Amino acid sequence: MANSIGWIGLGRMGEAMVKRLTKAGHGVSVWNRTRSKAEPLAEYGATIAASKQDLAGLDMVFTMVSTTDDLKQVLFDEGGLVAGSRKPKVVIDSSSISQEGSAEIRQRLEAMGVGYLCTPVSGNAKVAKAGKLLMVSSGPKALYDQAQPYLQAMARKVMWVGEGELARVWKIAHNTMFGVVIQNLCEITVLAEKAGIPRHVFLESINDSVLGSMYTRYKTPMLSNLTFDQVTFTPKLLLKDMDLGLGAAKAHGVAMPVAAATRESVARMVGRGYDDIDFAVLLVETAKDAGLELKPDNVKISDGLEDKQ
Repeated sequence: MANSIGWIGLGRMGEAMVKRLTKAGHGVSVWNRTRSKAEPLAEYGATIAASKQDLAGLDMVFTMVSTTDDLKQVLFDEGGLVAGSRKPKVVIDSSSISQEGSAEIRQRLEAMGVGYLCTPVSGNAKVAKAGKLLMVSSGPKALYDQAQPYLQAMARKVMWVGEGELARVWKIAHNTMFGVVIQNLCEITVLAEKAGIPRHVFLESINDSVLGSMYTRYKTPMLSNLTFDQVTFTPKLLLKDMDLGLGAAKAHGVAMPVAAATRESVARMVGRGYDDIDFAVLLVETAKDAGLELKPDNVKISDGLEDKQ
């Protein structure tokens, strides 16, 4: 199959998503700043591009990078995807970037005749590997309709939420809830354990109740066994997203008292020096505040992320 899809950015998420595309039979050409991260994908049928501009003649190029500045660099700087005479028809960005930065990138791309979809995701690399991401897009509906088969290959569900940068607003709202849920889950788990319910038993009961979710289930092994070194998302990244959420709330005149309290809790964790560790270490801090010293339960528990066939 001729490659009509390009991919820039092969961190843990990008790598897992490209594997889903190749597994579905799509030809993909990939580029990564560190070439050694791209080379293993050749075993899965991907083509390794020598430069970003080698992807410029393709129909669609996906980007998954760290920051707004990184995205501007891979697109517009010398040697960038759209810096030469050839340009792709559509850029689909799944990075977590600001609404304002995304709007500026859209303006620059559309002025060149390049379509642009924002398509952030819900889920970490393990969720992506299992094919259980939610992908949410905004931008021209016609472009979303063209991209949908490729998005569907990587996700359990895809959605279009409207024009412009609305998917960025969705991502900010989503990650704000991310913080609020882990805060409350840690509080009630410590309450249950201090009262005498074993931690993994309590978490299993929540997962199987009306309050359970994919999120509470896949965090359960880590919360039970205190394996916070298996990092999915750091406290610093969560604090950045809580601040984005509260900034959006201020801009739109929305009171968010629970999110505000959670932001301060996460800030305290960052201030105490938690760095390259999963944000779920909040459980340990919450327990300390209750005079409880946690020990690993050392139990084998499913995270519910069996691979989607």
